[in-house]
Amino acid sequence: MHRERVCSDCETEASGLSRRRFVQTIGAVAASSVALPNVIRADEAADAKKPETLVKKLFDSLTPTQREEVCFAWNHEDDRGLLRTHVSNNWHITDVKKLNVVSDFFTKDQQGMIEAIFYGLYNPAWHDRLKQQLKDDAGGYGKAQSIALFGTPGSEKFEFVMTGRHLTIRCDGNSTESYAFGGPIFYGHAAKGFNEEANHPGNVYWHQALKANALYQMLDGKQREKALLEKTPGESQVGFKGNKLKPGLACSDLSAGQKKHVQEVLSLLLEPYRSTDQQEAMSCFNKQGGWESCNIAFYKSDDIGNDGVWDNWRLEGPSFVWYFRGAPHVHVWVNVADNADQKLNAQG
Repeated sequence: MHRERVCSDCETEASGLSRRRFVQTIGAVAASSVALPNVIRADEAADAKKPETLVKKLFDSLTPTQREEVCFAWNHEDDRGLLRTHVSNNWHITDVKKLNVVSDFFTKDQQGMIEAIFYGLYNPAWHDRLKQQLKDDAGGYGKAQSIALFGTPGSEKFEFVMTGRHLTIRCDGNSTESYAFGGPIFYGHAAKGFNEEANHPGNVYWHQALKANALYQMLDGKQREKALLEKTPGESQVGFKGNKLKPGLACSDLSAGQKKHVQEVLSLLLEPYRSTDQQEAMSCFNKQGGWESCNIAFYKSDDIGNDGVWDNWRLEGPSFVWYFRGAPHVHVWVNVADNADQKLNAQG
């Protein structure tokens, strides 16, 4: 596969010095006129650990041979289309057999940076659940994940992408215009095998569906008629519909209590991610019309156990799709932007 080459473009080590201690130390140095070597501010120490900072550090550490394999021009295309924006439920953006994130292709330092970038994109409270999901789905972190870098980290546009089974996650430093999360993302879990039971035991994401189903129980008869649809849409049908009519129940028709609950559903969906990505997603959500422009739908088909706890459901706006599919196990497609002009590159 022909690949477009990108040209190359650091960080000091964080000392862990607290802001208070830093101020005290600076005062002492000023009084004694002694030079202070290698002191770093607390905010700089935190910045050195940010995923974006680590992406640049990783990029700068790559050899020409490594860059040939994992670095691409911003708009590189292959048989999957625009590679930077591709999303799927189980895929590898680069050759995982050769370029697995813990393979000898990367140095130990580089492996550590990649792992820190990955976990840095998530809420720390979720790290243990992520480790469980990776263990169940892929044998653990580093067993079957690959990465790619687009553009030049540290410049105006760049993006880091990690993929694997039930995984597409991105780090772009907000350089991808209009998109939250740097573009479409994917998460999922098959906790007890391919076909899960009705209550999805051990699934780290099933509580999101239970929260959504609690909203369904709050609906009256007429609301349920609008909210409950027969057929589940296709797996990767998460492109934006803009202002075209969307099936399901309009969130604008919910009562005050119901609106509060659906807001709690969205908060739960965003919870696994770091705060900056949560904020960006909410900014996009509000720009595309917020709750007044959204619908929620539940689907009768693929109801595991025929228990009326709807495994498949969807929250959707003009440029917002959060599509939760719980059958035969959890697959969740996320596509969030601040306008509906963004084109989807997805494969189910």
